Formats: sequence, structure tokens, C-alpha cells
Amino acid sequence: MVTVKHVIADELGIHARPAGLLVKQLTGFSGNVQLGTTQKMVDGKRLFSVMSLGLKHGDEMRLTFDGPGEEKAAEDAELFLKENL
Repeated sequence: MVTVKHVIADELGIHARPAGLLVKQLTGFSGNVQLGTTQKMVDGKRLFSVMSLGLKHGDEMRLTFDGPGEEKAAEDAELFLKENL
């Protein structure tokens, strides 16, 4: 299992558009992806689950990857997060 932490830099937080882009990025990984905060984790491949977290600017989120290719998926997600959120 690999964990990635990221602080939301986007002023609007994770609303529909960035949530959709993030879910699209994560669905490319065949293993399990959990996304959330210390209080709540959800399936990172489900748009409405990700949006239900209500992540705002400055919130820290974490993603956990479990499965074949988890290290590569974590690296790709970390790069995506830095560029987009």
C-alpha cells in the first residue's frame, strides 16, 4: 500500500470539474484507491463519493493505492495533483 498526501491549492477546492478530472485519472489504476481525510475515506474512483468530501482550499487529503502497479499510480496521481489541484 502506498499513500500520497496533498494540500488543496485550488482556491475553489475540489468542485465538479476537478473532481471529475481526478476520478478519471484514478480509474486508470486497476487496484483499489481510497481518497479522503483523517475523518473520512471514500472510493477514489467514484465521482459523487469524492465530491461528498467537500474538500476546500487548504485541506489536506490523502490517497492510498493498493494493488499491482501502486507505486506508479501514486507517482502519476501526485504529479496530477501538483499540476491541477
